[in-house]
Amino acid sequence: MTTELETAPENLEKLSANLARVEELTQRLIQAMAQKRMPNPAVEAPGHNLFAHAVTAYWKEALENPGKLIEQQASLWGKTLKHYIDAQAALATGKFTAPEDAGPTDRRFANPLWKTHPYFNFVKQQYFRNVAAMEQALANIDDLEPHERKRVEHFARQMMDMMAPTNFLGTNPDALERAVETEGESLVKGLENLVRDIEANKGDLLVRLADPEAFTLGENVAATEGAVVYRNRMMELIQYKATTETVHATPVVIFPPWINKFYIMDLKPSNSLIKYIVDQGYTLFVVSWKNPDTSYADVGLDQYVEEGFIAAIEEAKKITGENQVNAVGYCIAGTTLTMTQAVLAKRGDKSVKSATFFTTLTDFSDPGEVSVFLDDDFIDGIEGQVAKDGYLDKYFMSRTFSFLRSNDLVYAPAIRNYMMGEAPPAFDLLYWNGDGTNLPARMAVEYLRWICQQNQLADGTIKICGEKIGLADVKIPLFAVACETDHIAPWKGSFNGIRQYGSKDKTFVVSQSGHIAGIINPPTKEKYGHYTNEAEMGEADAWLKTATFHKGSWWPRWEGWLKTRSGKMIPARDLGDSKHPVLAPAPGAYVAEIPTV
Repeated sequence: MTTELETAPENLEKLSANLARVEELTQRLIQAMAQKRMPNPAVEAPGHNLFAHAVTAYWKEALENPGKLIEQQASLWGKTLKHYIDAQAALATGKFTAPEDAGPTDRRFANPLWKTHPYFNFVKQQYFRNVAAMEQALANIDDLEPHERKRVEHFARQMMDMMAPTNFLGTNPDALERAVETEGESLVKGLENLVRDIEANKGDLLVRLADPEAFTLGENVAATEGAVVYRNRMMELIQYKATTETVHATPVVIFPPWINKFYIMDLKPSNSLIKYIVDQGYTLFVVSWKNPDTSYADVGLDQYVEEGFIAAIEEAKKITGENQVNAVGYCIAGTTLTMTQAVLAKRGDKSVKSATFFTTLTDFSDPGEVSVFLDDDFIDGIEGQVAKDGYLDKYFMSRTFSFLRSNDLVYAPAIRNYMMGEAPPAFDLLYWNGDGTNLPARMAVEYLRWICQQNQLADGTIKICGEKIGLADVKIPLFAVACETDHIAPWKGSFNGIRQYGSKDKTFVVSQSGHIAGIINPPTKEKYGHYTNEAEMGEADAWLKTATFHKGSWWPRWEGWLKTRSGKMIPARDLGDSKHPVLAPAPGAYVAEIPTV
């Protein structure tokens, strides 16, 4: 990378031609944006009352203690003026240099020009001064409840991240250098990328994270051999072909979350949890959920439990001839597996021998970062949106989770795609991340209201499939894995839920890393370790403090736990049976469907 911007492109004719193409693409962009759905402010941003209260509290303090406000403003103005004088002094030496820069290290500002070029350095240092001033102003507001403060700080941070100089062409040296080097070609390609993404999302902007042409389901992702052996309106049940001569008698049934596709567990052979389980000698079934359209508007949690979870368990039992299965639930599917097992317990049904939970929240008294989206302003907006549409569009879920990590999942890829003119990378994890699903209207509201807002599952007051259930109703052996830096299902929240289950046989593991990398962590990589503790599950921090750290993946530990609950070894089973013929090769049809809505 160069350290000084070129003064002018060599080929002005090519630059002019590219700028003309920009004009043409701009017209196409306007047409694409005209497709945008009618905006719903309640789904786009927090209610106005949140910031109105914060502003009121801020000015109340300012009136009561005006000296404090003047001191804050004077400090910012003083630092800004000193910075300007320092910059002028550096230029007065006759050298094109920036003043001393003791600002924070931030990978967004990796280009050397942010330190050496007076203009870019001035912009960067001023940005960080403004951020610090905003943070200090928020910290000095006393009249805010803790949850309200958390929300104000989160959305204020979103605004500060959005206004970073790296996000604008005129103040991004990487993008300007690339434009000069390519005689404007990078800007044309970037605008083409932008227009394509807006057209693909019918006027909305959802930044594409991976090359959509680089992966084909069943070929280089979701390619472990198997077949769909059962299908209903809620799901396809995939059975995977045995790779060992003998298998454990008790089958394993995995329930992935239906807010994403199941193949996060089968991206490629080297990190496929599905392949790993099959290779250890298990008959494995995995549910692939239907991607709902408007006809699923009235499908709720009852239908997911009865027609999804219980139906899959029953069909796996019929195919294998076994009376029990070992069940696994990931994220929201772990929450729903909890409800399923509680319902079965109330019915006296012992079909599930053991349950495994990956990154599962069942007590929402402290849901972590996601809590900023669980107030009435957002959920009222979602309820209104799904009442109109009949489903919650995957666009809303994808955008919400992306903005929890906006610099990594929104702004950095936007800069790369639109300002640098680069093609999205051929990255399987990001490809999966962009392959979202819709949610049925009724289910989305029930889950958000009953479980997230009202915490009915943890309180033991929720009614599912005609049964009043709670965490204490789950009494089978369980193995739970939470992830240390998980921003979607924080490990302490998972811990607090699992602690309340009625099971006497509990194993809790904390894996290093986050919501995906902490789970998709194959032993061959030796990348992330994990913590275990045989002590009683008391207070979360105390449990972790006395836990034992183990290098490497938790997968072998879980497999060792699972095999003691999986029965004798028997000859490997064929796919399906006479009453369950092969309907389609894995990964099936549902995973590739794009609903007509």
